[in-house]
Amino acid sequence: MKFITEADLRNLYKREPFTAYHLEPDVRLTPGARQFLMDHRIHIIGNNLGNKKETENNKKAASLTESKNNWKNMKLYSKMKSIEALFFLIEEELLQRDVGLAQSVINLRKQFYCIKNAVKTNVCSVENLCCHECTGIKQDNFSDTLEDCFEITEFHMQLKKGKEIIVLHQLRCALQEIEPVAREVYEGSDEEKMLCEFIVGKVNQIINSLSHLICSAFGGEKCQRQR
Repeated sequence: MKFITEADLRNLYKREPFTAYHLEPDVRLTPGARQFLMDHRIHIIGNNLGNKKETENNKKAASLTESKNNWKNMKLYSKMKSIEALFFLIEEELLQRDVGLAQSVINLRKQFYCIKNAVKTNVCSVENLCCHECTGIKQDNFSDTLEDCFEITEFHMQLKKGKEIIVLHQLRCALQEIEPVAREVYEGSDEEKMLCEFIVGKVNQIINSLSHLICSAFGGEKCQRQR
């Protein structure tokens, strides 16, 4: 194997400047020679070793990016599976206390299941929930990220529907964790960002529906949203 040194290239360049250097398969450049070509912005042609290394580096970078994206997707999907399990626990709790309220949560869980599948398949195919309008939640902001209607404190534990209010609030808090994770996952292409807004909007509909149920448990039909 023959090695080309920096001195060889300098002598060649003095005789006749060039913009490309043809490197034979059985010839290698010394580090100084390669740096000389880089400094003079001379393109290396036929550098099989360099091309192979560059290809390997590109593959490694692509693999790392794919692994990172897969990890982020798994993080979001795992979060949603955990929340789905929480739905079941709360449904079981409510079935012993308020069957009508439990059925409302079951309906929300079915909607959440569809959203979870949309995350898995990257397909936006989830219908809107029915909005029960009140003073603070209207059809035009039903999919928005809204503040809680009122702060849940130890006071609410003492109410007749205290247990119901607490578990519904627990579920609402868990669902509110989805948006920051989704925005971390879908931060790339316009298509990803569109999917993110779709998922966040659908989850917000569930959150705002829970807020309506919490208000109902606390004050009947009267809206409790703080102004």
